[in-house]
Amino acid sequence: MKTSGVLFVCTGNICRSPTAHGVFLQMVRTAGLAQQLRVDSAGTHDYHVGEPPDARAQAHARRRGYDLSALRARQVSRADFDAFDRILAMDRGHLKILRQHAPPGYAGLGLLMDYAQRTPGPDVPDPYYGGADGFERVLDMIEHAAAGLLRSLEREGRN
Repeated sequence: MKTSGVLFVCTGNICRSPTAHGVFLQMVRTAGLAQQLRVDSAGTHDYHVGEPPDARAQAHARRRGYDLSALRARQVSRADFDAFDRILAMDRGHLKILRQHAPPGYAGLGLLMDYAQRTPGPDVPDPYYGGADGFERVLDMIEHAAAGLLRSLEREGRN
């Protein structure tokens, strides 16, 4: 498999994108592909730069065996378009913002849920203002889509 980079993006980089980062990174490590796939996350806005993921996101992820504690929020930068061949947004609003900042010809933008075989929609909903069920739903969606993303990257690596 060729070296590839995946950046997950949500609004503040404290709920959805760090969850995707942690889930996908563990899948990559389990598959023995950590040397071939770089994984990171960022936010479209600078609201939480330097902060750890939301405590609720960390707690729900930890119950499923994912450790998000070392992650820190950062904002997407122009350099990310050079560093990552795939930048995956958590929802269509993030994708719209990313398209506005992408350099001409950048072809790596998409939605994480594009990789889910059975998807309840294109957007991973923001659990920030809701209850525990929202964080669990986000984890379910991300696990499903991340598995599809990994399968897609493995297929591409064989070609």
